[in-house]
Amino acid sequence: MQRLVPFPTLRDARFLIAAIGLIMAALALPRPAAAELVIDVRGGQFAPMPIAVIDFTGDGNLGMEITRVISSNLQRSGYFSPADPDRFPERAPAFDATPQFDAWRDTEIEAIVTGRVTRDSGGRLRAEFRLWDVTTGRQTVGQQYFTEPANWRRIAHIISDAIYTEITGIPGFFDTRIVFVDETGSRDDRRKRLAIMDQDGANVRYLTPGDNAVVTPRFSPRNQEIAFMAQARGEQPRVQVLNIETGARQAVGNFPDMTSSPRFSPDGRSILMALQQGGNANLYQIDLHSRTTTRLTSTGAIDTSPSFSPDGDRIVFESDRGGRQQLYVMNADGSDAERISFGDGSYSQPVWSPRGDLIAFTRMSGGQFSIGVMRPDGSGERILTEGYHNESPAWAPNGQYLVFFREPRGEGGGQLFMVDVTGRVETPIPTPNFASDPTWSPSLSGP
Repeated sequence: MQRLVPFPTLRDARFLIAAIGLIMAALALPRPAAAELVIDVRGGQFAPMPIAVIDFTGDGNLGMEITRVISSNLQRSGYFSPADPDRFPERAPAFDATPQFDAWRDTEIEAIVTGRVTRDSGGRLRAEFRLWDVTTGRQTVGQQYFTEPANWRRIAHIISDAIYTEITGIPGFFDTRIVFVDETGSRDDRRKRLAIMDQDGANVRYLTPGDNAVVTPRFSPRNQEIAFMAQARGEQPRVQVLNIETGARQAVGNFPDMTSSPRFSPDGRSILMALQQGGNANLYQIDLHSRTTTRLTSTGAIDTSPSFSPDGDRIVFESDRGGRQQLYVMNADGSDAERISFGDGSYSQPVWSPRGDLIAFTRMSGGQFSIGVMRPDGSGERILTEGYHNESPAWAPNGQYLVFFREPRGEGGGQLFMVDVTGRVETPIPTPNFASDPTWSPSLSGP
């Protein structure tokens, strides 16, 4: 019997450390390709992997809730098909027991997740899980976590990440949050507030009261800060930065004209944004510590929506300098701008993938709004989803999924959706009201 990998006891949720992606030392040894529990989701044809997530034993009610969240996460990813418990050939085997693999092999189920939830003498939660390969009859990963009972949903997300990563080879994305613009009221009197929630739509809370209109929130890649554009009644729209934990809020720069389209640098120390100047707009970079301002573009066009490459060396942005909105890539100092979009229609809202391999965008053509991706040199353009009104793509931290908002014709407001880079997986994300302008946090558990 392989033992679980021990991890540090955690006394505070803010310092909960998840060992996502770490596997048992035995798995560092090479194995025959045919013996690996793996699904290739990066290209080609694939079908969701049938997987059994058996109710965690121990604390019955909490174990069932954790199981439910794990199953839902894996289902929503599009890469797994959690099996109905009626198909299980055995019921909740003891956590320390080995599954009856001969019976499981008579089903189409390829992987099994078992788990146990208990509490120590101090009332802390101990959650353990094991991932089993039905074909080889071996445990492929086993982990345990200690935390406060209130963090049980995070534990479920962390376990989901570990399963996802072990099988797909891609970092997980479940232990993350999404900030979006929550919209209520009529079209003529719309109240817009910044809201934050878990990536699956749970634990919604509001970050702004709705006294100012807010749009285009953007997560810092390094800390719990959001940059966004806010407009008080009768005042120019301003880029502001909000600390999610403390609520502290400040304007970025002191410009007489409108600032918009903020985006953090990869190190989180500066912000790119557009400054309107008469009928045109140019791009600036502002150091958040020194407040040093650097002008990056100087044209008579509208340059906006900048986004850094992950290494910070280049910037993609949209501009109408050629007559209509198109995408351009330039060096981080503003030099050598080159157009990269050449398809039908107008291109906007570019955002560089965290993996650096793709740029996502919104394209308007023929009365349709599409979400697509292309390589940084403009090649390999692919449309992932299209419809009446799709906008504001934002990457998951693993670079495998995008969140965006869609406004169906006549619905009166937007809804959030997630789509993967193949375009074959598209999933709605529930919100309490109409929603727009989503942005995805880095992993709360770290790389």
